[in-house]
Parts: sequence; C-alpha cells; structure tokens
Amino acid sequence: MTFFALALPAPFALSSGFGSFLPFLLIIVVFYFLLIRPQQSRQKKWQHMLGSLKTGDRITTSGGIRGTILAIKDDSIQLRVPPDNLRIEVVKSAIASVTQDENK
Repeated sequence: MTFFALALPAPFALSSGFGSFLPFLLIIVVFYFLLIRPQQSRQKKWQHMLGSLKTGDRITTSGGIRGTILAIKDDSIQLRVPPDNLRIEVVKSAIASVTQDENK
C-alpha cells in the first residue's frame, strides 16, 4: 500500500515542474518579439542599404562625416568631403545612413 501511495504523486510532480518552467519560456518569447526580431529587421535594412549604394550617393558615417561616394570597393568606399573636397577612404561598416538631398 505504501508503494502505491509513493508512486501516485509522481505525475503531479512532473506537471508542477513544467509549470515552473512556463514563466521562463514566456520571458524568452517576449524577449524574442521585443528585442531580437526588431534587431534582425534593422540589420536586414542596413544590409540592403549597403548593397544598394552607388557612386554619387551622399552618406553619413557613424563618426558623423558627411560626403559623396566617389568609388566603391569590396569592403571600403572613397568619399569626397566638402568644403575642401578631401578624398578619404572609410570601411562600409562605418556607414550609418544615406543622406537625401534637399535640392532634389
């Protein structure tokens, strides 16, 4: 009789273990939709922006340098920076955004 009394609560112990795991699972799902998924979306947009760069585009780097693209290489670009028309070379990963011209 004692054997059956000890064996009976075992299934209930498994369900309470899953019940205590459920909040952690819920937290992981919330983090995915609030943090991971939006970051992946921003990364895809940034990769698309880098892939669509062309000569003549005006860009802003993450360091705040604004210039016009003169040449595009595999991992870097050459910029013309006003007012002295300096030519500098920066890596593509430093590009923060493509600046829209107000005159056009």
